[in-house]
Amino acid sequence: MAITSPFPDVEIPDLPVYDFLFSDLPDGALTSTAVIDAASGRATTYGELLEQVDRVAGALAARGISPGDVVALHSPNSPAFVALFHGILRAGATVTTVNSLYTGDEIGRQLADSKARLAITVGVLRENMAAGAAAAGVETVMVVDGAEGHESLADWLGEGRSAPAVSIDPATHLAVLPYSSGTTGLAKGVMLTHRNLVANVAQTIGIITLGPDDRVAAVLPFFHIYGMTVLLNLSLFARAQLVTFPRFDLAQFLGAIAERRCTYLFIAPPIALALARHPLVAEHDLSSVHTILSGAAPLDGALADAVAQRLDCRVVQGYGMTEMSPVSHAVPADRTDIPRGSVGLIIPNMVCRLVDPADGTDIPVPDEGMSEPGELWCLGPNVMTGYLGDDEATAQTLDADGYLHTGDIATVDAAGAFSIVDRLKELIKYHGYQVPPAELEALLLTHPGVQDAAVIGVPDGDGQEVPKAFVVRASDDVTADALMAWVAERVAAHKKVRRVEFIDAVPKSASGKILRKDLRTR
Repeated sequence: MAITSPFPDVEIPDLPVYDFLFSDLPDGALTSTAVIDAASGRATTYGELLEQVDRVAGALAARGISPGDVVALHSPNSPAFVALFHGILRAGATVTTVNSLYTGDEIGRQLADSKARLAITVGVLRENMAAGAAAAGVETVMVVDGAEGHESLADWLGEGRSAPAVSIDPATHLAVLPYSSGTTGLAKGVMLTHRNLVANVAQTIGIITLGPDDRVAAVLPFFHIYGMTVLLNLSLFARAQLVTFPRFDLAQFLGAIAERRCTYLFIAPPIALALARHPLVAEHDLSSVHTILSGAAPLDGALADAVAQRLDCRVVQGYGMTEMSPVSHAVPADRTDIPRGSVGLIIPNMVCRLVDPADGTDIPVPDEGMSEPGELWCLGPNVMTGYLGDDEATAQTLDADGYLHTGDIATVDAAGAFSIVDRLKELIKYHGYQVPPAELEALLLTHPGVQDAAVIGVPDGDGQEVPKAFVVRASDDVTADALMAWVAERVAAHKKVRRVEFIDAVPKSASGKILRKDLRTR
């Protein structure tokens, strides 16, 4: 049973990403600031950005890069990233963005799998990129800020070349190849077309309301699809200003928000936790912030409430996956009735299904209250064309009707608002009962002695799976027994935490997702 979006369909222009974002840029906007480097304060106007994009595209074409070629971009957030990313697309090539935290081996696998012809990196990451490029046989490596034996961005821009004339089909031509593990297995190249990326901006701009007066704190990495679409492309389309951070440092983040008067924060739950609890927050004037949107992982409603109360601003969630470019659900700006723990409504041009993982039957929207949980399936123009070179994984994720099986367990209420309960593959089976780790994690984070927490299933002496919590203490007075007893008072018997291990930090990806596989290897 299809659950349709409450919004009317929007027009999706049949345009490449560059033309969609910039072709109708009015002359008056050319002198407006597009990107500000948080550390240096250096600003790039929209006019300067377009000139840089064209020159990057021209430099790539002069080096033999043309439509169908793949270029790897390995860089933290910066104004240069913006120019390079869109310059690659302007040249008709495909961008495979590389995680800044990857090792040389991991980079080598991605470059080889994506068949990258050229790689772009920065000085501080050059050693790992050099190792990866050598392993993958990529001979040309450009170092943005310069290095002996390598071309730099200044070299490319200094050539003053014009962008080449290219002709591509937005519906079929790959714009980006980000890598994601999807619902299972090793990281795979997610094939996203120009139409996929254009569609997702068109679908979300009326819900995630940004405008020319907004300043967006861009701390989540652009190499991740959340940063790429929601921070980068959506902000540029709205003619907002991007304030870029190469990494998350709380003091720098808060200082720049106060100094630059940022209005919109796109974050992940770990940053929400800091905003709710860290004493540094009280030392900065954050009154310019009117909206915070959290994504990449479920944000507990109580934590969202704490952030909203402390910063006196609107706090909402969205939901998506790399395979959906990424947004499929979001909370509209004018809907104050949707609980903060919800990821919101289905965006325009999409339909969804909730499917019982036990018997495959559809779960309908209830007449009142909340539905039973089911796996979320999504269909729309923002859904990927498949995984690069992996037909089997594609078939496991995209069904014959085009629905993407997210692997996430969700519920929907009578108003059409969805909530993510957990990952299908992360559910703990305790004596046949399903225990969602996210529920226990959210509860643990309300304990005053807990700074951070993650929960996984581990085998007990009888071979049964039991919930185990990995906890970062806020106070040394907290003991494992006391914490387990505290949880037991607040959950059903089958959901009790049976083991606790104290750790220094919960391992997380750059986008804020808990790396449960790392915890399982402990």
